Amino acid sequence: MTFNARHGCLESERIAGNEFRVDFACDWDTSAAEYSDDLADTLDYSLVYDVVAREMAVPSMLLEHVAGRIADALTEEIPGLEHFELSIYKKNPPVGGLCEWAKITIRR
Repeated sequence: MTFNARHGCLESERIAGNEFRVDFACDWDTSAAEYSDDLADTLDYSLVYDVVAREMAVPSMLLEHVAGRIADALTEEIPGLEHFELSIYKKNPPVGGLCEWAKITIRR
């Protein structure tokens, strides 16, 4: 998932915004959906996207804070979601040198 968001410790980052990428992976029992071909029997990816998009729209100083908010919201809003990994990438972070992406990964 790709977003333009206003996360960062510098005021200029919160004003101008930046490109961010969010990767999500989870352990999910897909056995019912494998046979039913019914969305009700599996994880609705559009719900995951909606939760991530909503939380990415709220500015934070730290990627860790954004990731924690997203993880909490996903756990609260998706029944049965227990084991997952969430990574947030920030393009060209202001680190004083060449750096294409910064990344934080959390696991729940």
